[in-house]
Amino acid sequence: MEIKLKYGANPHQQSARIIMDGPNAPLKLLNGNPSYINILDALGSWQLSRELYEATGLPGAASFKHVSPAGAAIAKPLSPIYRQSQYISGDEDFSPVALAYIRARGGDRMCSFGDFIGVSHSVDVSLARFIKKEVSDGIIAPGYEPEALAILKEKKKGGFLVMEIDPSYEPPEVETRELFGLKLEQSRNNVKITPDLLANIVSQKKEIPADAAQSLLVATITLKYTQSNSICVAYDGQVIGVGAGQQSRVHCTRLACSKADKWLLQQHPQVVAMQFQPELGRTEKANVVDQFLLWDELAESERQEMLSHLQAKPEPLTQQERQDWIQKYNGVVLSSDAFIPFRDNIDRAHRTNVQYVLQAGGSLRDEDVTAAADQYGMVLIHSGLRLFLH
Repeated sequence: MEIKLKYGANPHQQSARIIMDGPNAPLKLLNGNPSYINILDALGSWQLSRELYEATGLPGAASFKHVSPAGAAIAKPLSPIYRQSQYISGDEDFSPVALAYIRARGGDRMCSFGDFIGVSHSVDVSLARFIKKEVSDGIIAPGYEPEALAILKEKKKGGFLVMEIDPSYEPPEVETRELFGLKLEQSRNNVKITPDLLANIVSQKKEIPADAAQSLLVATITLKYTQSNSICVAYDGQVIGVGAGQQSRVHCTRLACSKADKWLLQQHPQVVAMQFQPELGRTEKANVVDQFLLWDELAESERQEMLSHLQAKPEPLTQQERQDWIQKYNGVVLSSDAFIPFRDNIDRAHRTNVQYVLQAGGSLRDEDVTAAADQYGMVLIHSGLRLFLH
């Protein structure tokens, strides 16, 4: 069986299709016309969301863009300040699967713009109604309530991609890929991310609270589906910063931590209290907040343009105010898809108030990295597991 695709990685690559062997195809296209990249994002987001559920017992969701997760999360309640920071009504109730996706998308609102959604459970009306308001390309799930499917089919003038996957489907143990006319084979990365990975604590501080351990699992599962090199920062079962596809690990760390800083600062009272011009939608509000939090990096003309979208001019946050606010959050974790080669990664993570770090270990400078973690009172774990993805 095959599904013809709109085009390949680019519109000029016209010959594109999915070929599925056997009489029972695991993937069904319920609506829309996918591209090659849509399929890559769909399969990555499904696997990630499913593994989050398997590891935690809570519904999982992933927001994918360009073959890496922009966000991922498990279902947990939304605090009042979280709702305010995401412009979500305080009296609106959501189902568990909807909560998982709201938190996944909320981890990085800018990078999730135009995302592909993966969820571990059937899509209900609660989730479909939330998705209807967001800018997104498509969704993959193990099933859909009839009313939810009808809502999604109306999105994007009927062009929203809706895919259904058999949750029991498992691919062959050996995966094949063809590049430049050459065929490559390897064993599929079917390693399970479990609490056993957290056993080898090499730092002086040894205790890992249950919520931090859960966040470490979420971050590490996310790395399994993130283009390498990669670093993931998570908090309360939600990814809040991903640094993906960088050639230097410290650049991954800087990117992930800067995103995490921004996520934490979105909930600062001065940010939550910002009054926008009435014509601004949620996406425009998110862009204004993003610029406001980059105040020192903006030119004066950019500042004035940003301020024109606000009803009142807020005072920019000082470096001390930023650091004081970030220090309020306990349980921030960082996971690395391979060993951390230099202590500069730990130094940068400390500024984001990271308190728990999981890495493969095995670097020539493991002792230096461990000493840095001890200096900051962090818990440092060696998993012995590399999770490269290319």
